[in-house]
Amino acid sequence: MKGVSSAPGDYVYFKSQVPLHKIPIGTKQWRYYDYGPKTVPPLICIPGIAGTADVYYKQIMALSMKGYRVISVDIPRVWSYHEWIQAFEKFLDTIDVHHVHLYGTSLGGFLAQLFAHHRPRRVKSLVLSNTYLDTRSFAAAMSWAPFVSWTPSFLLKRYVLTGIRDGPHEPFIADSVDFAVSQVETLSKDDLASRLTLTVEAASVESLPHSDSFITIMDTNDYCAIPQVLKDELAERYPEARRAYLKTGGDFPFLSRPDEVNLHLQLHLRRVGVEPRPEVVKSNSRDGTDGTDSNSQSKKKTDEDKEDRSNNTHQGSGSSTSDQSPTFPESSGSSNDPPLPTDSINPVSMDNLLVMQLITGEVYKSCVVFTLCYCTLVLVHGGFISRQSV
Repeated sequence: MKGVSSAPGDYVYFKSQVPLHKIPIGTKQWRYYDYGPKTVPPLICIPGIAGTADVYYKQIMALSMKGYRVISVDIPRVWSYHEWIQAFEKFLDTIDVHHVHLYGTSLGGFLAQLFAHHRPRRVKSLVLSNTYLDTRSFAAAMSWAPFVSWTPSFLLKRYVLTGIRDGPHEPFIADSVDFAVSQVETLSKDDLASRLTLTVEAASVESLPHSDSFITIMDTNDYCAIPQVLKDELAERYPEARRAYLKTGGDFPFLSRPDEVNLHLQLHLRRVGVEPRPEVVKSNSRDGTDGTDSNSQSKKKTDEDKEDRSNNTHQGSGSSTSDQSPTFPESSGSSNDPPLPTDSINPVSMDNLLVMQLITGEVYKSCVVFTLCYCTLVLVHGGFISRQSV
């Protein structure tokens, strides 16, 4: 496995444009991104054990520009599936989202199915990627599961990273692995322990009340940490679900094959009736606003209005409207640019102009004399003019 490299340039740009939200809900701390038109039903992305809300940054940037709203969450520190269902429902209530479309990978796909089973009215559709229906095989392979909460952090990280295939990769897959590893390093001991506990807790997904036509199964055909037999069981459970297979992509196709994944997500959302609002995105771009929540935008606008009123008050004090200086057409710069400090530009006096002209004349005469002397020396040295004639 390659070492952790510096952050990709598009991720750095993403971090500069999309705000990270952190809110406490009860005893749980939620960390998430929410970007795109708020009038569109959101697609909520739920990562696997080795993922954070940041791993879906390529989907957030691409789909939000198409007019979709994307919310990417961290799995909070929950220790049972019942606790997860309650915590996720409270999170949706807090951000005022009632109906959602869920996109889950690995453990995130399993959590999405459980929530859809217990809260079917809130889930409108599912996109499941490299996931499973029950946890029996994981519990059997992890005999030390009862001691996971006492295991040191470095051992938990090593265990999680051993599930990622090592060895030579195609460049785009290698980059996705490096990014995922860097995200694992940001997780605390309790974060990892809670996720591993969810992986081995005895649970299975019962039949969903949703029609298979509202489900898309998106898997990679090369390899991933989820055994193929578990992915086959998922496909048998939803025989009428739409299939979206990626030839390659590894464990993190949303990072290694973002264009294909984004295309399948758009097709799924359109198929289940989600209409994007690209005109809202274009309008926001022209207005200089972004996809952050409306509360922060309204607060920013209120602050700007207060500043404008304050400036108008200062300009109007001590003089009437007719005494104000005339306004000029705006240049190509921003209308928020501060005015030029005209009081610091002093007019040049006539005495200064005369002195400048005298100095310029003296310099000019000196240059002429120097040029004539230099040309004469060159001609004499070259034999074109005799020394005596000089």
